[in-house]
Amino acid sequence: MSDRRPRAAWRRAPEPPATASPAPTPAPASPASRPSVVQATLYRDGHRVSSPDTLAETFRQLREHPEGMAWIGLHRPTESELHSLAAEFDLHELAVEDALEAHQRPKLERYGDTLFVVLRAARYLDAQEEVDFGELHVFVGPDFVITVRHGAAPDLSAVRHRMEKDPDLLALGPEAVLYAILDAVVDGYAPVVAGVQNDIDEIETEVFGGDPAVSRRIYELSREMVEFQRATRPLVGMLHGLMAGFAKYGTDEELQRYLRDVADHVTHTSERVDGFRQALTEILTVNATLVTQQQNAEMRALAEAGFEQNEEIKKISSWAAILFAPTLVGTIYGMNFDNMPELHWAGGYPFAILLMAVVCTSLYVIFKRRDWL
Repeated sequence: MSDRRPRAAWRRAPEPPATASPAPTPAPASPASRPSVVQATLYRDGHRVSSPDTLAETFRQLREHPEGMAWIGLHRPTESELHSLAAEFDLHELAVEDALEAHQRPKLERYGDTLFVVLRAARYLDAQEEVDFGELHVFVGPDFVITVRHGAAPDLSAVRHRMEKDPDLLALGPEAVLYAILDAVVDGYAPVVAGVQNDIDEIETEVFGGDPAVSRRIYELSREMVEFQRATRPLVGMLHGLMAGFAKYGTDEELQRYLRDVADHVTHTSERVDGFRQALTEILTVNATLVTQQQNAEMRALAEAGFEQNEEIKKISSWAAILFAPTLVGTIYGMNFDNMPELHWAGGYPFAILLMAVVCTSLYVIFKRRDWL
């Protein structure tokens, strides 16, 4: 920020008088070598002044040089670390609670002279072909920036290096750091968009290729797009809210252009994500239709096979019945009993032959009329 407010304009916890008895100090800060404290750096006029080893040393140096700015980066900090920061910079307890618990939706809140910003970063994992989301909490005061990161994304070291290479931009103060962080988070969405677009193209090929596992992939990617929407959609309103306060808070013109560019990018990304979700919904519908058609074709094939099998059974049954009639007559007259008058009748043989022919012909005609033969 070009016009910095005096130190007394914000609610920094006052130092005890020299004559007073020693007051209880905040909880000891963790050294910078611990995993939670990524880096603590002091800047003056856009240039790095020092990189204290502890948070307590950072607080002391910032008190000694009120014209400077502290940029403190933390990764999954402990409760004592955040409480020591809250005591030093008078952070609101609700914002501290959100930063500790994480799992917040993107939002922008102002507590006095301190801005509290929640961002959802994203990165595309090529090996797993999935989107990994991280959460970033940013406290922005008149002379400090505190970032609390939950997750692997985003890589704020790149933002820090970029800002240090542009002292004029860094000299604009904590507001410039906030906009650089916003820009990094939004730029990080571009590889995710490209990866998701490639996934959707592959899914379309799998759908029309009849891959049975594609439904699960569509569902998983749809869930990721819901998360992506939750990360990008609130950012549009947040950035427009920041732009609405340009005149009120005297935002530098360069930062105004910077923020407008970030807002354009996030709007474009949000529209792409909305399009992805709609496309996945349509692909899922097409896949369901294709699966239904395939099932219907299989059922029709089974029905046709059953019909053909039934027709064959009818033919076999018909010929079996026809052949059974002469077999029955022949069996009866082949029992060789003495008390069978037909055995000694001269016309017995022709009569048996005629009877078998009549029965077989009758059965054939009956089955033929019923389309069994």
